[in-house]
Amino acid sequence: MELSHAATLTGAILVVGSAEKKISGGYTSDLLSDVMAHAKTGDALVTIQAHKNTVAVASLVGAPAIFICNNRPIPEDMIEAAAAEDIALLKTALSQFEASGRLWSAFSPS
Repeated sequence: MELSHAATLTGAILVVGSAEKKISGGYTSDLLSDVMAHAKTGDALVTIQAHKNTVAVASLVGAPAIFICNNRPIPEDMIEAAAAEDIALLKTALSQFEASGRLWSAFSPS
């Protein structure tokens, strides 16, 4: 799925990166060690962890995008790190539950 479609589904705004990037699934967690252990390459990370360490973990697991939920403020160093790692960063007012549900529904067979 293109990020532009995922952004529309979640009401997210693209903070940095390309809306043409593709995601193949998603992983929701605020525990970065859990993300490292279980996220798959191509998954978008859905979280409230708005700091540059989240970008490092996304890069490590091959996540092309991070959705920051609950309209959390995103610090400039996180934006810079995402740009440097070529990871799209999106911000949504939705909770992690709502954002994950909308993304999951789009990937699930009808």
